[in-house]
Amino acid sequence: MVIDWFENVSLASEWQPATADAGPCYRLFVTNGGSASLSGFRLGFSGPARVSDDAELVGGRVVSRLSNYCEIAPESGFVLLPGAVWTIEIRALDYPIRHWTDGAVTGFLILADGSARALPTEPTRLAGSDAVRRKGTMAFPVPEHPPVPVSIIPWPQHVAVSGRRSAPSGLVAVPTSPAAESAATAFAELASRLFPGEGLVRPAHQGGYRVDLVTGDGGKETYAIDFAADHATVTAATETGFLYGLVTIGQILRGARLHLHRFSFPAAGRIEDAPAMGWRGCHLDVARRLYGRHEVEQFLAILAWNKLNVLHWHLSDDEAWRVEIEAYPQLTEKAAWSGHGLPLPPLLGAGPERSGGFYTGDDIRAVVALAARLGIDVVPEVDMPGHCYALLAAVPSLRDPGENGLYHSIQSFPNNCLNPAIEAVYGAVETILGEMLELFPSRYFHVGADEVPDEAWQTSPAARALGARLGASGAAPLQAHFLRRLQAFLTAKGRITGAWEEASHGGGIDRDSCYLVGWRSAATSRELAAAGYSVVVAPGEAYYLDMANAADWHECGAAWAGFSSPEATYRFEPTAGWSAAEKRHLRGVQACIWSEPMTDRAVFDRLVFPRLSAIAETGWSHHRDYARFAALAGLMPNLYGCHEQAGDD
Repeated sequence: MVIDWFENVSLASEWQPATADAGPCYRLFVTNGGSASLSGFRLGFSGPARVSDDAELVGGRVVSRLSNYCEIAPESGFVLLPGAVWTIEIRALDYPIRHWTDGAVTGFLILADGSARALPTEPTRLAGSDAVRRKGTMAFPVPEHPPVPVSIIPWPQHVAVSGRRSAPSGLVAVPTSPAAESAATAFAELASRLFPGEGLVRPAHQGGYRVDLVTGDGGKETYAIDFAADHATVTAATETGFLYGLVTIGQILRGARLHLHRFSFPAAGRIEDAPAMGWRGCHLDVARRLYGRHEVEQFLAILAWNKLNVLHWHLSDDEAWRVEIEAYPQLTEKAAWSGHGLPLPPLLGAGPERSGGFYTGDDIRAVVALAARLGIDVVPEVDMPGHCYALLAAVPSLRDPGENGLYHSIQSFPNNCLNPAIEAVYGAVETILGEMLELFPSRYFHVGADEVPDEAWQTSPAARALGARLGASGAAPLQAHFLRRLQAFLTAKGRITGAWEEASHGGGIDRDSCYLVGWRSAATSRELAAAGYSVVVAPGEAYYLDMANAADWHECGAAWAGFSSPEATYRFEPTAGWSAAEKRHLRGVQACIWSEPMTDRAVFDRLVFPRLSAIAETGWSHHRDYARFAALAGLMPNLYGCHEQAGDD
C-alpha cells in the first residue's frame, strides 16, 4: 500500500474585518490531519482577492505572486506536525473581502521536488459569524393572485387577451413560408434545450395546439398573436419575428400549465409586440473561466427565451486566450492553459493541474450558426491593447526589447499591454483579426480598449519616440493611435468597431463607424452620447452581473461597483436625465457577466438570474412594472438548474 502523507491536509480561510482596535486581517489555515510531519513545502492558492505587494504577513512570506495567485512559504525549518495547524495572517489585500466568494477558492502544497498536491479547500468564512453562504437562483414564487393573467417576460407592447381555455398539452407550429418553417424548427430546438421532457412542442395527433405562422408586415423583430379557442395565429415578417411570437406563446403555455389556477391560456384576444431598443445584449467572459461549447449554446437558448439579440463574447484577457488561430498556434498551446509550472499559474481558483481550454474554428462556427437560428448576433471581443498578459506570454516577440520598466494593471498584471509603437504588433493583430473575421460574420467586432494603466509604455524608447511624433504624452493618445489603426483595418473589411468607453480617450476613434459600451458609471454613458458616440449602456453598478445581489457578506459576487438587487437592476433607467439629442445616440443596453467570482454553477445561477431577465425587459418593454416582473420571474429558466440554497456544499 502506498501512503500519501498529504491526503488529510486541508486549507481553510477566514476574513476578519477591521475593528476599532485592529485593522482587517485575512487568515489562512493549513491543517495536517494526517499521521506524518510535513516540511519543505510552500502553499499556493488563488481566488478573486489579491495579496498586496506591501502586505505584512505573520507566519509566512510571499515567494511568488501574479495577480490573484500567490505562493507563501513558512519560516525556514518549519515543520507541520500531525494534528497541527499552520496559520498565516495577511494584513493587506488589494481590496477588502466583501463577499464569501472573494477568498481563496483553491489551495495546494508545492513540495521540495516541485510537484504539487491539491488540498481540499473550504470557502472563506467571516470571523465570528455562523451565517450560511448563499448561492443558487434567488426564489421568486408566483403569488396567489398575479397582477396579470398571462406569464410573459419581457412584457409585450400591447396585450389585450380574454377568455380562458384549458392549457394545451403542447404546441404545433404550422408554417406558411420558408422563414416561418425555419422559425418553427428553431423553436422546437429551443424548447428541447430549455425544457427537455416537458413536451412543449408536439404534433397535432398528440394534442398539439395549432399555431399558424402567417407572413405580414412589420420590422425584423415584431410580431402579433391572435388567439382563438382552438388555435392561434402568429403574424410576422421575418424568421426572428415568428420565433419571438412562438416564444411568447410558449411562455404563456408554461405558466398556465405549471400554475393552472393562477395563469390562464387565452381563448381570444390579441398581442402586438415590438422591442423598445434594437441592441439587447449580454456580455459573457470566457477568458477568466472557460464555458464549454455546450454551455455557451445552452446560454444562447436562454438569451433567446428572454428575446435578447446580442452575445458579446469576451474571448481574451490577461488570464487566457480562447480562440484557435492557425497563424499563432502558441496562443492555444500556451495562453489557453494555466497550472502549476506553466507560463500562466493557477488563477481565480484554478487548481495546480493543467486546466483551461479554447474554442476551435468548428466550435465557433457551431455557436454562431445556432445563434443565427435564434435571432442572436455573436459579437467577438479581443481585448487590446491592455489585458494582453496571456497573449504576450505566448508571443513575447511583440514586446519592445528596450522597455526596461515595470507597470501593473489594476488587476496586478505586469506589463500587460500591446505596444502601439511596435510595427510587428499591427501585423500580428491584423493576422489574428483576419482569421477571426472569417469565423464571425457579425457587422461588429469589439476590440476592448479598457483599463490601460496610465504608466504603460513610459520606459519604452519606441513608445516615447511615437509620442514625440504625435506631439502627445501619456498612455491615452498612444492607445487612441493604436485603436484608430485597428478601426481603419476593420472598416476596410466592412466591420463596425466596438470598444469599451476608454476608446473615447486621448482623441478617441471615428464616431461614424463605431459603438462604445459605457461601463464605469451611468454618467459616463451619457457623456459618450453627448460626445456623439453610439452608446450601449452597461454600467457596473446596475448591469454587471458579477456584482453581488446585496451588501451582505454571505452573498456571493464581487463588490467593486457596489451591489444591485434584482429590483434595483430592474428599476435602473438607462437614459435618466438624457436630452433628446443624447437619446438619439442610444444603441441599447447590455448585461455583463464577468467570471472572476463564478466559483461554481450555483454561484453563476444566483448572480445572473433573474437579473438577466430584468435587463432584457428594460431593453424590450415599453411598459415596465416591477411587481408584474417579480410575479413572473420564477418561471424563467437558469443555466445550471441551481435554485436558492444556503449552505456550505
